Amino acid sequence: MHTVKIQKKQNYAIVQLNRGKVNAINHQMTKEIRKAFTDLENDDTVKGVIVTGIPHFFSAGLDVIELYSYDKPKMNEFFNDFGGMYIQLAKFSKPLICAITGYSPAGGCVIAITADHRIMAEGEKYTIGLNEVAVNIQISNNLIRGYSFWLGEGKANQYILGGKLLNVEEALVSGLVNEVCALDQVLPKAEAKMKEYLRADEDIFKNTKYKLRKDWLESMEDDPTVDLEQAISLWWKPEIRAKMKAFVESLQKK
Repeated sequence: MHTVKIQKKQNYAIVQLNRGKVNAINHQMTKEIRKAFTDLENDDTVKGVIVTGIPHFFSAGLDVIELYSYDKPKMNEFFNDFGGMYIQLAKFSKPLICAITGYSPAGGCVIAITADHRIMAEGEKYTIGLNEVAVNIQISNNLIRGYSFWLGEGKANQYILGGKLLNVEEALVSGLVNEVCALDQVLPKAEAKMKEYLRADEDIFKNTKYKLRKDWLESMEDDPTVDLEQAISLWWKPEIRAKMKAFVESLQKK
């Protein structure tokens, strides 16, 4: 794998997102995350998984520069795989922790909200949230349900419509993250939490996790055709393409 690194510990694994200086998510990374979690779900020696990033960036979200260049079939394939990745992570039966090492907007937050526990690095500039509306990307019903699971429907509604990114303190107060600590302590604290989870009986943990998520998971659309078609249609809308082009050009100048 080129964008994901897997380190196996005694009875758990650490999946590190590792693509460039900001960990932007493209189609290759999406497919590699899916492959990694398929393998880890089926590996009986792995009892839990921690997902982490690189210093200062868990993930800056979708690689809009690359995605803007995709043709229609490629973009359709990407949306399918990205939506499938989110469903797969949300349904992952083993303990799942996110060690959020910095910025985590949009696509980074998509991964984070699938976890059972989220630990984020402290830092005045770090942000997390689903700001798709602000960057002209259609959010799916599945993502709305996941965000609402953690924040409650009122706050999720307010933040999604406003395209809001939460700073670290806001994320902690709202329940979007569970702990905040120094950057160099994020992964050690995640490992300590994983060891705590793994003291529970494996079947009891899995059964309880499913019961807690039952309403959320059952509200998911495993074949979200309508959402997909809507997102694809809006992605190619001329007015949105023009805004996306301007956004891409501003990113390329940085």
